[in-house]
Amino acid sequence: MRIFAFLIALAVIGSIITAFPPAKAAEFEITGNNGSIIQASVITSFNAPWAMTFLPDGTMLVTTKPGKLYHVTQTGRKTEVRGMWKVAYGGQGGLGDVVLHPDFSENSYVYISSAETLNGGRTAGAIVTRAKLNLSGGVPKLTDMTRIWTQEPKVPGYGHYSHRIAFGPDGKLFITSGERQKQTPAQNFNTALGKIIRLNDDGSVPDDNPWQDKGRLAKTFWTMGHRNMLGLAFDKAGRLWAHEMGPRHGDELNLILRGSNYGWPIVSNGDHYSGIPIPDHDTRPEFNAPKAYWVPSIAPSGLVIYDGALFPDWKGDAFIGGLVSRALIRVDLDGETAKEAERFEWGKRIREVEQGPDGAIWVLEDRNGGRLLKLTRKTEGVAEEVREGMHDDDVKSVLAVAGPFDHTLKFRTLVVGRRSPRLDEFGRHRPAARLTPCFCLRLLVGDRKILFRLPSC
Repeated sequence: MRIFAFLIALAVIGSIITAFPPAKAAEFEITGNNGSIIQASVITSFNAPWAMTFLPDGTMLVTTKPGKLYHVTQTGRKTEVRGMWKVAYGGQGGLGDVVLHPDFSENSYVYISSAETLNGGRTAGAIVTRAKLNLSGGVPKLTDMTRIWTQEPKVPGYGHYSHRIAFGPDGKLFITSGERQKQTPAQNFNTALGKIIRLNDDGSVPDDNPWQDKGRLAKTFWTMGHRNMLGLAFDKAGRLWAHEMGPRHGDELNLILRGSNYGWPIVSNGDHYSGIPIPDHDTRPEFNAPKAYWVPSIAPSGLVIYDGALFPDWKGDAFIGGLVSRALIRVDLDGETAKEAERFEWGKRIREVEQGPDGAIWVLEDRNGGRLLKLTRKTEGVAEEVREGMHDDDVKSVLAVAGPFDHTLKFRTLVVGRRSPRLDEFGRHRPAARLTPCFCLRLLVGDRKILFRLPSC
């Protein structure tokens, strides 16, 4: 009776899912300009989402610009995280990036960037804060907050904070620090604007950073000559990549090399908004040129370098969200070279891109009502896996993936009754003189189709 009871429980779960299904409009196909087709599932939506990161259990943290941090399940259940501090919300500022410490499972540390104001709101800048995330008791909260980094100097204006965060293979903390729309500080060793910062995980300064004799702030710099970097990621070979918005066109994808200068505002493949031209990169070879650039602009935001199994042909490729281009852009990375390979457009500004634990690609759309989408392969044509019987491990696996409200498990066919001892190749019951009690359960679990043939209970 154990299997029968389990099937009844599944039937109840199925009725719950049927009562609260994601609407058909919440799933749609996206065809890239190179012919690739991906399936998009709408998970939930937010008020101006900005960044996300996955936790070891498959849930995620999502930030929103107005200052809320959410703990989110893959089914879209959202719980606001308590303990968030007030952020300076306005213009391009607010709550920014969120990443986990490499040893999060042991120390529970998360790193969060945000904007703050000083001098009665007359000046502003970014900060990075470390905190412990406590998920016990069903009420997520932040504790033990410590400021790790402060963007210096604070300046007037509300743009180009950048404040993206990534941990390197060596455990060092990298932070993008935009030039705050002031341009020339990007070439100044006395300001931390227009730089990529490299720190130890506690905020102290490594003694192997490249500029040790240029002053206090310069000791924190890894690279300089940047504009507004809203994407930062390491590839499997340990190479660091960052993209940045150009002025009027000329957005860049750069391979980040220790002690390099990337030329802003002296060179760019774009022009000033006034129309005044800026010399191209090839006129000044002493500055590192981008590995790829875009004219017209894509307005890049969010960056992940894919290494999952769900899209094996795309392993090692970069995925970039496009704001102005309203597209998810796939870039073929081959060693130290980069070239746009495909665009996926569905008419929405893309703010953030991440890879989920199962290899799906997750994106956040921009602005109020920005949706959280899970992108997977099309399920049509996927071979069905047939199993004789359902064992304890199968039950555990299905329940672990599903949960009572998880739309990633979809009931395709549930037949409860009597059947002959055999099924034909199409899963239909063969007539037989003698019928035996049995159950047939067909499930779609993630990207896998499984037909469980259950014998007599």
